Order: sequence, then C-alpha cells, then structure tokens
Amino acid sequence: MRAVIQRVSRAQVNVVEEVVGRIGPGLLVLLGVAKSDSQTDAEYLAAKLVSLRIFDDEKGKMNLSLVDTGGAVLAVSQFTLYGDVRKGKRPSFDEAAPPEVAHRLYEHFVSKIREAGITCETGRFQATMQVELVNDGPVTILLDSTRAF
Repeated sequence: MRAVIQRVSRAQVNVVEEVVGRIGPGLLVLLGVAKSDSQTDAEYLAAKLVSLRIFDDEKGKMNLSLVDTGGAVLAVSQFTLYGDVRKGKRPSFDEAAPPEVAHRLYEHFVSKIREAGITCETGRFQATMQVELVNDGPVTILLDSTRAF
C-alpha cells in the first residue's frame, strides 16, 4: 500500500455535485493498493497513520498525532499512486490491485482507523471525485506499507 498524507485544516471530497466526505483539522490520505498487498499492510499503514507525530505542539514542534489532537481523516482511494511512467508516456497500472481486492483492503484500512477512535470520512470507491483541501504547513508525507520514503 502506498499513501500520500497531507496535514489539512479542512478537506472534502465531492462526487458530481454531492459532498461525500468532509473533515476539519486532520489528515487527507490518498491511498493506493498494490496487487501484492494484504490485510497486514492495511493494518500497518492505519496504525502508522494514527500515531504519526506531524501536528505542532505548543512550542511549534511536530510532536503530536491524530490521537493527541483529536483530528480526523479523509481517506480517498487512488489507484493512480501505482502508475508506472518509467517507460513510454502513458502510465501503466499493472501493479495496482484489481478493484475488488483494492476495495476490500481500502475498507479494512478505514475500519482500522475508526477502531483506533479516529473519525474517518471517505470518498466513493471507483468514482470520479473532486478533492478540495487546505494543506496546513504545507505538510505532505509519503508512506509505503514496507517503508517510509
């Protein structure tokens, strides 16, 4: 699994003209699922996400997590995170999981965040979405289920 995590003061995702997910302060997570991913990968990333200390403490140092701040998560599936553009000019998505596998693991990831006591809103799987955000900082972190970038 691969995630682009952005610290936000607010974010929302729309499908057509409908808001399907909205949060205030917290993290926007764009999540890609690979063919080789498992529930263990989803659990690892969810646990890592809720404990990431990327929110400022009273001294302005990144020392607080979602658990500490009471922030929320907006999780949006994004298979294009596995787009490979090393050859040619059009991305290949051969490494992305098929939709039925990706959907199951995306939902498992979301459930683990919620089990940790964090509010987690979502986009709509396989829909064309418009994501709006105010990146706070800006702070953007890349995570992979096998390593941090």
